[in-house]
Amino acid sequence: MRAKNSATGTTAIAVPPSTARIGAGGGGRAATARQDRGAPGGRGTLLASLGVVAFSLTFPATAWGLESFGPWSLVAVRSVLAAVIAGGFLLARRIPLPAREHWAGLAVVAAGVVVGFPLLTTLALRTSTTSHAAVVVGLLPLTTAVTAALRTGVRPSVRFWAAAVAGALVVLGFTLGGSGGSLTAGDGYLFAALLVCAAGYTEGGRLARFMPGWQVIGWALVLCLPLALAGSVLGLAHEPVHLTGRGLAGLVWVAAGSTFLGLYVWYRGMAEIGAPRASQLQLAQPLLTLVWSVALLGEHLTPAAPVAACAVLVCIAFTQRVK
Repeated sequence: MRAKNSATGTTAIAVPPSTARIGAGGGGRAATARQDRGAPGGRGTLLASLGVVAFSLTFPATAWGLESFGPWSLVAVRSVLAAVIAGGFLLARRIPLPAREHWAGLAVVAAGVVVGFPLLTTLALRTSTTSHAAVVVGLLPLTTAVTAALRTGVRPSVRFWAAAVAGALVVLGFTLGGSGGSLTAGDGYLFAALLVCAAGYTEGGRLARFMPGWQVIGWALVLCLPLALAGSVLGLAHEPVHLTGRGLAGLVWVAAGSTFLGLYVWYRGMAEIGAPRASQLQLAQPLLTLVWSVALLGEHLTPAAPVAACAVLVCIAFTQRVK
């Protein structure tokens, strides 16, 4: 999945999926120029908004997918489907192979965004509700900003760090309060997912200076195809499969909707309206996931969930204004 982003520059916001967005770039030098100008565009806003909606459905779709597949086979099969779609798209548009020096970075993106984040969040959703996971993973933009600062040597202001720490404390308090004062295994998976995805987003942000962001995730998916194929064979052989309509719909969505289509429209929109404007749109993503968790899964929200999500939203918005 900005998963980003499942997308992101060093501070752009996204919670992927799965995945996610992985770079602030949207299309070479011309796109970078458009981002720097931050020119408004109705089409760009619509495309970026559609990306946010796609990302917000990732956790509910994963919960559906787990009704039919085990966590390992679900992640492996979704990666295979997404890689086939991405590879076909890259081939149809005759996109040349990335330069040799970029493959190591693509491997980091693949490990964090294509494999690590989807697998860890899927394992977490076996015991955690989607609403709980949405609040915890809502911290991803701040985690990405911290990782990017460490990776690039950028020194944000004290107020930026204060907002980041405040957001982390809100999520930690929400997590501990919801589990009787101790962290569960699901929480461990979610916090680990934050770290690996932030690393993938940060490296993707660097690569997005050299190629459009959707190509970064596309090549990362293709790079993982051999591993995903092997994982699918092993997973399907050792985990039970009970095919249902909801389970198949969940698989199709996390593969085609969140991982590929969501990232594609997100990056196209970001290229037109700029990363800062697009980032503000994605502030609504955790709250949208809470809505989907109630509407699609019938979950009952605790009063703390929307309060914590809004508090994290405020912290993220503050970090977007003070660098």
